Amino acid sequence: MSNRFSALRRETSTPPAVQPPLSGGESVVALLGGIALVFLVLPIAALVVRAVGAQAWENMPTSGIPDAIWLSFVSTLSTVALTLAFGTPLAYMLARRRFRLRRLVNVFVELPIVLPPAVAGLALLITFGRRGLLGPLLGELGVSLPFTLGAVVLAQTFVAAPFYIRAAQVGFQGVAREIEDAARVDGAGGLRLFWHITLPLSSRNLASGIVLCWARALGEFGATILFAGSLQGRTQTMPLLIYNVIERDIDAAILTGLILIFLAVVALLLSQWFGRKAAEDDLSISNA
Repeated sequence: MSNRFSALRRETSTPPAVQPPLSGGESVVALLGGIALVFLVLPIAALVVRAVGAQAWENMPTSGIPDAIWLSFVSTLSTVALTLAFGTPLAYMLARRRFRLRRLVNVFVELPIVLPPAVAGLALLITFGRRGLLGPLLGELGVSLPFTLGAVVLAQTFVAAPFYIRAAQVGFQGVAREIEDAARVDGAGGLRLFWHITLPLSSRNLASGIVLCWARALGEFGATILFAGSLQGRTQTMPLLIYNVIERDIDAAILTGLILIFLAVVALLLSQWFGRKAAEDDLSISNA
């Protein structure tokens, strides 16, 4: 026992290996990487310094920020619920079924990720507007979507759902068919198999996709302002508030920006954690 402790003490007391000096090429790479890092970090740091120096939070109750925060959370939670209801079956179909034009379907599912936000908003307006493709039908049903909370949710869902669908698709593809086959032998099948086997095994990827979907919906601006407008208390989410008040109340815009940055950081950390756990689960299953 004493030998084990002494060996452990020697291992822990051994100084780490000295890194060799950087070569000329590595120094150039480090310099360029440092410039990139400063470029990405400096604007965020400047925003924090400006907010603290101006004490931007002092006028928060009268700046419209509480209404924008409340509306953002209501709309993004509705977006996540809508995405889960319709995106999960689509992701499962794309992950498990082989059919013609499957690649083309995947392209259209992921297209909103790279689509210019203004084009997304225009497309929604042409589709669901009063004079749009479905406008007359919606009018007969007494539904008017543009410049309403429903328009905010649709705009957020259109641009954010692909993040969840792609992550869910990867999760469903990662579930070993042998496990599902064994469950079928034991009598599980259909929705029971999906609910008790497939869904729990892919839950890490689904959770990561949900977080990314929510974060993207929270930061949505272009499609929302074209399709839903920016009416305080009705359709003005936090990104739209920044756009509206930046000239007359820069402190409110800065504080709203800091709130969005904080929530985005939390969302990214959660997504990375879920992704790491999913990778660990896959590794443990493959080693079993």
